[in-house]
Amino acid sequence: MEQPLINRVANSGLITLKLEEFFPQQEVAHFDLKDYLFMEMILKEKDFRAAVKEHDWAQYEGKTLLVYCSTDAIIPVWAYMLVAAAAASFAHDVFQGTVDDYYRSFFLRRLDELDMEQYRDQRLVIKGCSDHPVPPAAYLEVTRRLQPLAKSIMYGEPCSTVPVYKQPRKK
Repeated sequence: MEQPLINRVANSGLITLKLEEFFPQQEVAHFDLKDYLFMEMILKEKDFRAAVKEHDWAQYEGKTLLVYCSTDAIIPVWAYMLVAAAAASFAHDVFQGTVDDYYRSFFLRRLDELDMEQYRDQRLVIKGCSDHPVPPAAYLEVTRRLQPLAKSIMYGEPCSTVPVYKQPRKK
């Protein structure tokens, strides 16, 4: 008589935490200050103010606007402030930094909102592969926060994991 197939992964009691589910839903748009510099080096206040006034900010409606400078120029802080003020009525959010900076910050903020206590004494798998870029900082931070609580932390897929942490046995 054939033995029935048993799904040991489903019966293992492992909880899978999918960081990709935290990925921001808003489309990201870019505002590179380089495009407003004289000779890609100098920001002229009068010219910049005119450019900000004439810019079509409606194109960022509902998007997250990333404001940065892709050249090695010294940008006065007020330039970022002018962009934020002009975009505020349209953009969902305005962030100073590159897309990598934004994703790192976004994931860390989302982890701040997560109730880690729900994972106390649990065996966890932090899902590895995803359709969205999850920054390494998110994996580091979730491990740091869960280690004092979890029985064990693994990385990967429930059927193929890499052990990361195992709570020491109590004597």
